[in-house]
Amino acid sequence: MTAPLPTIRAVCFDLDGLMFNTEHVFYESAEVLLGRRDLAMSRGAMDAMLGRRPLESFQALVDFLNLTEKPADLLAESRVVFHELLETRLEPMPGLFELLDLIEARGLPKGVATSSPRDYLENVFGRFELLPRFPVALTAESVTLGKPNPEIYLKAAQQLGVAPAEMLVLEDTQTGTRAGAAAGAFVVSVPHEHTSTHDFSQASYIATGLNDPFVIGLVENAVR
Repeated sequence: MTAPLPTIRAVCFDLDGLMFNTEHVFYESAEVLLGRRDLAMSRGAMDAMLGRRPLESFQALVDFLNLTEKPADLLAESRVVFHELLETRLEPMPGLFELLDLIEARGLPKGVATSSPRDYLENVFGRFELLPRFPVALTAESVTLGKPNPEIYLKAAQQLGVAPAEMLVLEDTQTGTRAGAAAGAFVVSVPHEHTSTHDFSQASYIATGLNDPFVIGLVENAVR
């Protein structure tokens, strides 16, 4: 018997790799960073870093590669490379704006919950006039504990005015999926080429993209 679909009253997005192709840009910037040290970026290193707050992410890289450099120094250098690449590489993920339009047409509250810092969120959103469309925007500075801890999604549900079980969470990494599931949200994971091997066993559904018919159906049948 197929399990009944949940009552969805709000939607919460992750940012990197879910709304925009920034994970792809990050991988490219990491290749540059490690190439300067005669090292190579790998899927394993990427898996260790994805979904975490910036400093935690680079601590994971240091641990994974047994580097002697400080995570903060690597982060600072990486940001320079990343933002240079962002100018020509940044693109929305397929179906993003169509899904946002549908959510707004249905009158559903929506938010974003990202492990990235607020100035970065404002930079990316500002390029696409998205800031006014997301009055609920939680970032790395909004929580004490980063993903996979559920704190950010519990706060998102509270600010959106719904119970966690009534919130659709859209994620692209196993770290974020674990955070949403631990919060008690209905999590739909949307893997891409850099997260296709992640463990999404805690997701309620694994989608092919933001335009997956299942995602569209959840929003179309959501309760205002």
